[in-house]
Amino acid sequence: MTKVLDHLLNIADSRGAGFLTLIDPNEHPKSRLIDNAQHAEAGGADALLIGGSLVLTSRMEEVLREIKQRVTIPLIIFPGGAGQVCRYADAILFTSLLSGRNPEFLVGEQVKGAPLVKEFGLEAIPAAYLLIESGTRTSVEYLSHTHPIPRNKPDIAKVHALAARYMGMKLVYLEAGSGAIHSVPEDMITATRDYASLPIICGGGIRHPEDAARKVSAGASFVVIGNRFEESNPLSLFIEFADAIHQKSSEYVDRSNDKT
Repeated sequence: MTKVLDHLLNIADSRGAGFLTLIDPNEHPKSRLIDNAQHAEAGGADALLIGGSLVLTSRMEEVLREIKQRVTIPLIIFPGGAGQVCRYADAILFTSLLSGRNPEFLVGEQVKGAPLVKEFGLEAIPAAYLLIESGTRTSVEYLSHTHPIPRNKPDIAKVHALAARYMGMKLVYLEAGSGAIHSVPEDMITATRDYASLPIICGGGIRHPEDAARKVSAGASFVVIGNRFEESNPLSLFIEFADAIHQKSSEYVDRSNDKT
């Protein structure tokens, strides 16, 4: 059976980039979350990321179990801590918060969660998690007691990503954070990809399909959209984002700079 990471990398290679939808189980009633997941699949999302900074274990299990019964695209846990590891997903982003120096999020939570990943038979996808300055203090910044990488310092991001590569990680997640005012700068995406030669996930503050398209053009292999769909989740919006991200297999044209 094709592994989740191999499946996603094949999509990124063949379609230009992969489209990931982030669902935070704490944000809405379960029925709304299930609706969001089904719209994501129907609209062209390649996988669902499930998780958040403050999600309880029982809530994760309840939501994942229900979504698993209704969609066929991969469900990937995006954990805020070891307490969010549960059996109903296909894989887990086994992240280390390399942009910070808090040992609990560099390795402490990972040691707690590793036995559960093994017990549940989840595919672990090792990923470096780099917080990027976004114009506001995000939940993960506050809870992890770490500082984000300044958005005008791509050199800092790229050397952290290179360290991740040498540590054996498979992905680099450049994260502006939930509710970000500013998304990750395109020059940082390009510099990090070129220097570390690892696939880049980019998320936070991406509110329009044109924004997503620019991240792909800059070198992102995967684009994560979360809050935008919590505000409004019509099927047409998912399709617009999918077309913008899947640039190799769509006829998407960025018209944001067209003169009227």
